[in-house]
Amino acid sequence: MRVPAHVVLVLILAASVGRAQDLPDLDDLIDRVRPLVEQNLDDRVGKLLRALESGDRDQTRQLAGELQKEFMGDQVLDLPRVKRAAQALLPILEEDESTLPYAAWLRSRMDYFDVAEDLGRTAIVPTPTPRTNAPGTVTVQIATNPVVATSVAVVNPAASAQRAAWDRRTAGRPAPAAAARYVDRLKPVFAAFGVPEELVWVAEVESSFDPAAESPVGAAGLFQLMPATARGLGLSVSPRDERRHPEKSARAAASYLRTLHERFHDWRLALAAYNAGEGRIQRLMEKHQARTFDELSPHLPAETQLYVPKIESVIRRREGKGLEDLRDG
Repeated sequence: MRVPAHVVLVLILAASVGRAQDLPDLDDLIDRVRPLVEQNLDDRVGKLLRALESGDRDQTRQLAGELQKEFMGDQVLDLPRVKRAAQALLPILEEDESTLPYAAWLRSRMDYFDVAEDLGRTAIVPTPTPRTNAPGTVTVQIATNPVVATSVAVVNPAASAQRAAWDRRTAGRPAPAAAARYVDRLKPVFAAFGVPEELVWVAEVESSFDPAAESPVGAAGLFQLMPATARGLGLSVSPRDERRHPEKSARAAASYLRTLHERFHDWRLALAAYNAGEGRIQRLMEKHQARTFDELSPHLPAETQLYVPKIESVIRRREGKGLEDLRDG
């Protein structure tokens, strides 16, 4: 029996606010807890719930897209503020068949919130100013050294810290069950394009090897190709969407990765361009005079900052190799 979206949301919300014990009649609980949605979770949850109940799939897609915008913000440490909303959105998306592709997309990214939280525990660094006698200053005591508390610097964590955080997060994590159906089939496709076959694991990060996965902005398939990118790589997206065909999607992804590597001569930068767009990567490299991914990382969208080290970590877990160890196919 399918559980209605509003019931799922109510149960999640009840647990999140400590009301999971001694629950009253379910209908009564729904009536009582529904007004708390916007009070306790991001407003997107309430809007999405209403969209689902009205059957408005276009609105659902639009609202899910708002969550994707959070991933493309410029601060990794901002992501945890929408974690609870994402946790509530996921089962709602899973409950309706029409939004299952969005659920597959979001499910593959839920650990971004956890890693961002881990990084946030050490990324907020006070920047004290020496004590002065200037009017209006406020002196505080830290240990035995008086300082004037003027600001707190919040910066994006270094790429090295993000790699370490992902290594901790992926330690012992098994491959998605669907990987067994695709990895051996698709590795030769990558090798045929002169691309390291280990990069087939990009599909774990993009979609957890779910061909049905679709992002709110329209990326689809195992390798989450955008429509324009797919068409430029020779795939049809209508009336039949070839991005959802595993081998065809893999061929397009491998071809695109090869092109990106030929442009940037570095797998980290190539993967960043795969996620954020090659034009954006080029512009940011020029703007910040960055030559390496680690130099560029703090200036990238939050998802891209997390995406590249996640792929590195996944390949280390699955293949025992770092990106620097990969050899062309």
